[in-house]
Formats: sequence, C-alpha cells, structure tokens
Amino acid sequence: MNTGLRSALDDAGMTPRRPANLVGVSAKQVERWLGDAELTPHARNRADACRALGVDEEMVWPQAVKDRIKTGNDRELVHSYPYRSACPSTVWAELVEGAEEELFLSGYTNYFFFTQVPAFPETLRRKVKSGCRVRFLLGDPGGEVTRQREAIEDVALSVSTRIRITLEHLDRLAVEGLEARFSDALDAINHVSLSVFRFDHDALVTPHLARLVGHDSPLMHLRRHGDGGMFDRFAEHAEELWSRGVPVVERQA
Repeated sequence: MNTGLRSALDDAGMTPRRPANLVGVSAKQVERWLGDAELTPHARNRADACRALGVDEEMVWPQAVKDRIKTGNDRELVHSYPYRSACPSTVWAELVEGAEEELFLSGYTNYFFFTQVPAFPETLRRKVKSGCRVRFLLGDPGGEVTRQREAIEDVALSVSTRIRITLEHLDRLAVEGLEARFSDALDAINHVSLSVFRFDHDALVTPHLARLVGHDSPLMHLRRHGDGGMFDRFAEHAEELWSRGVPVVERQA
C-alpha cells in the first residue's frame, strides 16, 4: 500500500473518487495507486493529485522525486533549450548581473547582448569598475570564415555587420580594463561553430547547427560542480581560443 497517499486522503477527508475527478482519471486508477507503492503515475497526474490533496509530491511518491535528482556531472546541466531564443531574457540579464569575477562572452558576434540585456553598456562599465574581468572574443569581420558563414546564413543582418555592431558599442564604451580579441584565423571555424558565454560558475553554451543562425540553435545552461565536468570542458575550449586571439586594437591598427 502507498501509505503516503493513504495518509493524504485521510487528512483531506477524501475518497479516491474525489481526487480522481480533479485529476481526470478513474477512481479505480487512484485505487491502484493506493494499493501499489511501487506504481508511479505520470508526472502530470502526480502533480495534479498532490495539488488536489494539498501535499508535496515527496510525501506521496518519494521515489519519483529521488529519481529526478541528478548525480555526478549530470548536475551541471541546469536547463536545456531547443532554441537559444527560447531561453528567457531574464536568464541572460540575471547571469550578467550576478557575475562578480568573470564575464567572458565568446560568441562569434555577441551583438545580441546589447539588444537583449537591459542597460548592458552601463552594466559592463560597472562590472569592470568593481573588479570583474570582462572579455569579448569575436570573429574577424573580414575573415574568410566570416564570409563563408555569411553565404551559408544568407540573412540581411550579416555576420560581419553583427560583429561591427558589437565593435561600435565597445568603442563607444571606451572602458579601460575591458578586453576584446578576435579569434585567430586558424581557430575561426571552431569559434563560429560553438558559442560559450561564461558568468563566473555559470555558462550558456550554443553549438551552432548547419545553416541556422545563433538564435535558432540549441542552448545549454551549465553550472560548475567540480573539476573536469561539462562546464570545465567548454570553459577550456573558450580559453584556448582566447589564448591565440589577437587584441582588437592591434588588428584594427
């Protein structure tokens, strides 16, 4: 018997028929849940039943809750999105605002930060002033890989234009201590195919798919939980590209 469910029904003064009506299943189905502690209903039915009974799921189906708990490196995956554009703008804004030591934006263009994150230039100024390391790794707007990517995407707001928008914003900022580099020509193909945005121990990672522009590619939200996990692997990739990058001021000189 599921003693947790039995106790919840007794405390609520309900027979199986009442939660069955609220959940949208038969009374016999609720009786089966009640009679077999190993039987785990569908997640939506569990949530609806617990809401009807006014109890937490852990009380009624504790094993289902335990099964959802991630272990090992799986814990680093906070959330995944089928499209970068599906990640709420509040997530980007909160991660930018919360970064205290490291704000490393290594997307190929990074231009959408200036349109998606409220008061982004002012936030960058404040971050640098407070001692946070702020870095931009960009693709070379005049590079061969950039030209190839423009032909693939074939959109009005071209890759080189998006990069130049970011450069204009950075130039207007003129913040001493803010670092910006172009990735090396030999690294450009690896840079354009994977964007890593780091905010202290959180990262948003986008692997770019075929002909899709960035906002149509999937995104993973990672949070570091130990050495050698997914967060570290992607962070090391970005750091390697940065180590061979050329400072923007040198390339433009």
